[in-house]
Amino acid sequence: MSFDLLANQGIPGQYLEKTEAELIAIIEGVKRRMGSRLFLPAHHYQKDEVVQFADATGDSLQLAQIAKQMTEAEYTVFCGVHFMAETADMLTQAEHTVVLPDMRAGCSMADMANGYQTERAYAYLVDRLGDSILPLTYVNSTAEIKAFVGRHGGATVTSSNAVKMVEWALAERDILFFLPDQHLGRNTAHALGIPLEQMAVWDPINDQLVFDGEDSDIRVILWKGHCSVHEKFTVGQIEQFRLTDPARQILVHPECSFEVVEAADLNGSTAYIINQVKQAAAGTKWAIGTEMNLVNRLAKDFPEQDIVSLNPFMCPCLTMNRIDLPHLAWSLEQVERGTPVNIISVDAETTEYAVLALERMLDRS
Repeated sequence: MSFDLLANQGIPGQYLEKTEAELIAIIEGVKRRMGSRLFLPAHHYQKDEVVQFADATGDSLQLAQIAKQMTEAEYTVFCGVHFMAETADMLTQAEHTVVLPDMRAGCSMADMANGYQTERAYAYLVDRLGDSILPLTYVNSTAEIKAFVGRHGGATVTSSNAVKMVEWALAERDILFFLPDQHLGRNTAHALGIPLEQMAVWDPINDQLVFDGEDSDIRVILWKGHCSVHEKFTVGQIEQFRLTDPARQILVHPECSFEVVEAADLNGSTAYIINQVKQAAAGTKWAIGTEMNLVNRLAKDFPEQDIVSLNPFMCPCLTMNRIDLPHLAWSLEQVERGTPVNIISVDAETTEYAVLALERMLDRS
């Protein structure tokens, strides 16, 4: 096993020099000695070398629900990305400590919306369209954005419950303001019968509402953000499979573009994708449009099926892959010593309003 020294700045060099066996021994030893005092969750997109140590795996909704129930452990070492660790910190008790093994494990989508941009956009939209606007944010967003949504009566959503939450929002107010992933918002609203002609896009870079029709026609405003992984799937890739392997089913995540979701056979959350494969008969052929670590794990776990990526040149999510054995071993040893590093701590005011948004989601999930 080799590690990129430049990509691991801040971690003591001794961890980068250890063998895979040595790192595994450290991790297993700390977990054994700390027992129930330590909780180690991992998102489905994590590498197998990390997932093998997880006490629980899940998508964003599942991990949020688990975090809320976490009362026995003193420490959570979160194998995911920054916004997930923030959610875990906000949903656990104040004395509980949440650690992220590598602080650079972020999310490009979450970085596409900040508090200043969002407050500015909301003020403009209310002034132009009236105050019957309800914001929802995908959980792939910062605690700051979740707090904004909570303050304005909205909620968080995941890809697992997006239909339910968008349906709720549209019943509550005239206009839905969906952050920060335009594709999930567009695909979900369309599935609920909202035509594309009633969806506008807010461009935060140019402070501009992009819409061709009359303001009175707007039902949904989509933040111009996206997942850099799921945008790499195209209709052309689907058409190629249709031509060369028509028996292969196309299964994609709703963070893909509208055109890709419409062209696919099935679409759904990470949990949905996993369940579809689990329930399929032996010999079923899939081309799956989601993160490569998950696709590879499904192919390994279900060898009786024929599973490939919709994009054969797809790379894993680079920020998810920041969590590796050296960082995990280092963070666990520091936790055991009582000197944890990379603590994720959200301030009380942000937590108060962000938890409102999270609870509105969890109460309906």
